[in-house]
Order: sequence, then structure tokens, then C-alpha cells
Amino acid sequence: MNTSTDSRLKSILSGTKTIALVGFSAKPDRPSYRVAEYLARNGYRVIPVNPGLAGQDFMGETIVGSLDEIPADAKVDLLDIFRRPDHIPPVVEAAIAALPDLKTVWVQLGLTSEVARAMAEGEGLAYVEDRCTKIEHERLLG
Repeated sequence: MNTSTDSRLKSILSGTKTIALVGFSAKPDRPSYRVAEYLARNGYRVIPVNPGLAGQDFMGETIVGSLDEIPADAKVDLLDIFRRPDHIPPVVEAAIAALPDLKTVWVQLGLTSEVARAMAEGEGLAYVEDRCTKIEHERLLG
């Protein structure tokens, strides 16, 4: 991996305070749960997003059903997406509309979307795909 990519990822992760994690699962054996737990234990505010779990608690944070349920004062700077590729563009579109402080769209390991990339970059947002926030945090900041 080249250092410019590493330095960019490190800058993103270092500058992030609040993460909206779309596709959160309450099952501890699921990647989205493990990533959310790791990020929360490493100082990030993680707001889980899953309509089927809305209103439940995860590590002191209320799970929301959609991005537009996140209060503006939460100041979400990173959107972490655990959804199938065909669901990624609508999630990015919703985030652009609902999260005024958003700086980065991060699409998890094994997932890509050229449409979502174009949408995010068209709004001036950083875009990372096919990488895991937990793995990259451990590698670069852990």
C-alpha cells in the first residue's frame, strides 16, 4: 500500500469524532457489530443505524432507524456503510441530505460503488471503499 493512501486514511481516522454506522447488527458475531464495538472502545461516538433495531441501546447510544433520525447536533463526520452494493447509493444520497457535517463516506471491505463515489466526491466528501475502518484503525493508529 502506498504511503499517500496510508497518510490519507490516517488523516481521516484521526480527524473523525462521530460515525454513523449503517447496517449495524446487534449480533456480536457479525462484522458490523465487531467494528462498531471496536470503534466505540477506541474513542469514537458510534451511532448505529438499523430500522429493525431502532430505539434499542448499543454501548450507551440509541440505535436509530434512519440517517434522518440522527440529530444535527451529533455532528456526524464519517458514514460507515455495511450494506449490499445496490443499497450504497441510496444510503449516500440520504446521508448527503441528512448529515450537514459529513466529511467522509466509508464503504466496508469487499464493497464498492462507482455511483456512490461520484455522488460523494461531487459533494466534496472524501470517499473510501473496500476497506474496513477497524482494520485500518488498528494498522495505522492502534
